[in-house]
Amino acid sequence: MTERKKPGVTFESWVDKQIRQAQDEGAFDGLEGAGKPIPSGDPRDELWWVRGYLKRENLPADALLPTALQLRKEIERLPSTLIGVRREDSARDVLDELNARIVDWIRFPTPPIVPLGPVDVEMWLEKWRTNRAEVDRLEREHRSQSVEPPAADSDTSRRSWWTRVRRTFTWRR
Repeated sequence: MTERKKPGVTFESWVDKQIRQAQDEGAFDGLEGAGKPIPSGDPRDELWWVRGYLKRENLPADALLPTALQLRKEIERLPSTLIGVRREDSARDVLDELNARIVDWIRFPTPPIVPLGPVDVEMWLEKWRTNRAEVDRLEREHRSQSVEPPAADSDTSRRSWWTRVRRTFTWRR
């Protein structure tokens, strides 16, 4: 749209003129889907285009849920969310942020009304500590089994202290 609409011209004729000029210049030639009917979904499903958009853009369908159901699903996924958190203060932040959103919804609920309350932070942190300790233990076991000790050299006394330290450090990575 390089030119501006002139004061006496209606919008419809101005737009039609621009479309006609673009057609004459070939701007619409070779477009995807040219000459094909507009795709339509199931006539009984009035949201077929939304489902198609979500599929094309690889978006989660949870984004379309009402706030209460999104919060409920987030509470259900809390164990898997927290297991990826390494520090306790970060886990507490995640829980506090979730509780803040739950309290906001409780203050100004939108339909559907779903029974929902704040999560017990201390209970979830206790579960997190237990699960995190187990994950850390399994990671340590995996690391100790996958790393082989360095080969013992008979001439270690002749190498400088920096070479011995550096070799030990690179081995432990």
